[in-house]
Amino acid sequence: MSKWSIEKIKRRIWMRLEGKMRNTPYYYYIYRAFWNYKFSSKKDVLLKEEDFFLTGIPSPGAGIGHQMANWISGLWWAKSFEVNYAYSAFSNSTWDSFLGFGHNQETVESLKNKGYKARRIPNFDENDSEIELIKNILKSYSGKKVVFLCEYNQFYMNQYGVIEDIKEMFYNAPAREKDQLVYDSNNFNIAIHVRRGDIMLDPSHPNLAMRYIANDYFEKVLDNTLKELKTDKPIHIYFFSQGKESDFGEFAKYNNLHWCLDMNAQQSFLHMVYADALIISKSSFSYKPALLNNGIKVCPEKFWHGYPDDASWILADNNGDFVNQ
Repeated sequence: MSKWSIEKIKRRIWMRLEGKMRNTPYYYYIYRAFWNYKFSSKKDVLLKEEDFFLTGIPSPGAGIGHQMANWISGLWWAKSFEVNYAYSAFSNSTWDSFLGFGHNQETVESLKNKGYKARRIPNFDENDSEIELIKNILKSYSGKKVVFLCEYNQFYMNQYGVIEDIKEMFYNAPAREKDQLVYDSNNFNIAIHVRRGDIMLDPSHPNLAMRYIANDYFEKVLDNTLKELKTDKPIHIYFFSQGKESDFGEFAKYNNLHWCLDMNAQQSFLHMVYADALIISKSSFSYKPALLNNGIKVCPEKFWHGYPDDASWILADNNGDFVNQ
């Protein structure tokens, strides 16, 4: 059996164990780092950035939006705990290269080669008591060379807290030299993402139904966007989704409409990043490009991640009306 297969089996066993133990009184006891904290006398020391690294591991098998949420959580908590950030690669090497977030970054493997020990830390909620526990776990390793691994699905709600960091990484990545866009810079380019695909597999499933937004919402949002825009450039609309043009007949009336139903995932992501205005779905796949986008972002008001208090972020209610104009 290959090393890769063994690691995959070990990962699956661990993820199943962690999931079963998560909401039990015994959860913390499956972590070596927790036991180190319990028997340590170093709980009151100050964290020293040079001592530690921390990373968030993108959940293997998840979609790229979900994986980016995991990765961003690691970056945020490293900043929040005032320790160094270590890069963990995305499970898909093509996406890893495309995003370029690992360029010139220390990786978990490079740190291990320098003598750092990897220690997994428990999944924690964003409340004072659990955050304080994690801080104390980190402090208990004071004086040792350690890279801490967040759990695969460590949450961080307000992912916009790392916008400037990820923009710097993305726009300075070597992959940007290969970017090719269908946009004309002489136009004002609107990208609209209507999530379909996966959520149409079983529309009755609660986890999928909460992500579904009907066509008439996007039509209303697009109308409001066009009404509010102040530009002298010709407006072109790029429609990103899955399905057939006939599934979105409401949009055929718009001038300069470009269907992007067959564009691959990375090209779709890239065009959402570079749009002058981006209308997103309840989807990590368009929320993440919105974090990187330097233009206008129009977003569903109710979403599981937060939005910055910034004029370039416009929120729409369930009817498609803007709520923060």
